[in-house]
Amino acid sequence: MSYSSLKSIAKKLQISESTVSRALNDYKDISKTTKELVNETVLKMGYQPNVFARRLASGNAECLGFIIPWRDGQLNDPFLGELMAGMTSALNIKGWDLKVLVAKSLEEEMQLFKKLSVSKSVSGLIISRTLWNDKRFKLLKDLKIPFVAHGRSKSCDDSAWLDIDNEAAFYDMTNHFISLGHKKIAHIGGPSIYNFSIQREVGWRKALLEKGLSVSSKYFQVAELSFEGGMKAMNELLKLKSPPTSVCCVSDTVAVGAMQSLRNHNIYPGKEISLIGYDGLALGAWMEPQLSTMEHSLQSVGRKLAEMLIKLVEGRKKPTELQKLFSASILRRSTDNPPMAE
Repeated sequence: MSYSSLKSIAKKLQISESTVSRALNDYKDISKTTKELVNETVLKMGYQPNVFARRLASGNAECLGFIIPWRDGQLNDPFLGELMAGMTSALNIKGWDLKVLVAKSLEEEMQLFKKLSVSKSVSGLIISRTLWNDKRFKLLKDLKIPFVAHGRSKSCDDSAWLDIDNEAAFYDMTNHFISLGHKKIAHIGGPSIYNFSIQREVGWRKALLEKGLSVSSKYFQVAELSFEGGMKAMNELLKLKSPPTSVCCVSDTVAVGAMQSLRNHNIYPGKEISLIGYDGLALGAWMEPQLSTMEHSLQSVGRKLAEMLIKLVEGRKKPTELQKLFSASILRRSTDNPPMAE
């Protein structure tokens, strides 16, 4: 197929090339009738816009960057795959690209931001696994790089962010175990540098205290956010003279590791010891038994993060107008059951 030029379309419609370009880019100063006429003519003449020329002319790279959270084994995390699938689905509609960046440390990530501010190779950034005291927020603002955070920090009132109510999720999870008759409820949490780890621990403690149940330090384990981390933490809980009958896991990935620990000790998950994960990963439905979880659609979250950042980059919204807090709900599968009779 041969493609007509922007000039030939302008000539056919007897309007300026600038008007054609602005109509194709949906500028507000172009009437709806003109936009429809231009788009109809484009289809008939087989015109394909030069994406690279448009990006160069506008100064907008039409590319969002996603910084993969720094830790060992990060590229194997199914959490990231589902999140990025949502991002790309939103970007494909706009014809924008996703650039995935990996940093091996927080310091390396901060240096990466500085390089990106000079290269202008991305229009904005999505950061994840936010810290309680997250220096990235201030640096990105100082560098004037538009960004949306997947999660909150102690100082994020003037930033764009999307988060799940972590405290409420683990409060609900713990209360669910209590309603089933559990009294010995443990929590495998994440490293305390992460804001969500703190919030989830608070939700667990709050529910136990409200019901007058013991909050034993023995029933609290910190795990790396990996299969191995979950397995090691559960191994420690199983060493106790009186192991828990249920465990609130900081993530599905950690919960899957905890399930493996139970199997290694000839304990069938969901019988002697119940577990609930967090994230609603599809992986949980393929486990034996199927993992119960606190569900929120990661693909929907990824899609929303990309949509929010596009609005920010295009100047349609201010950061303070882009702050979303969603809820997670329990998805009962097979690993949350009443405690066995002693």
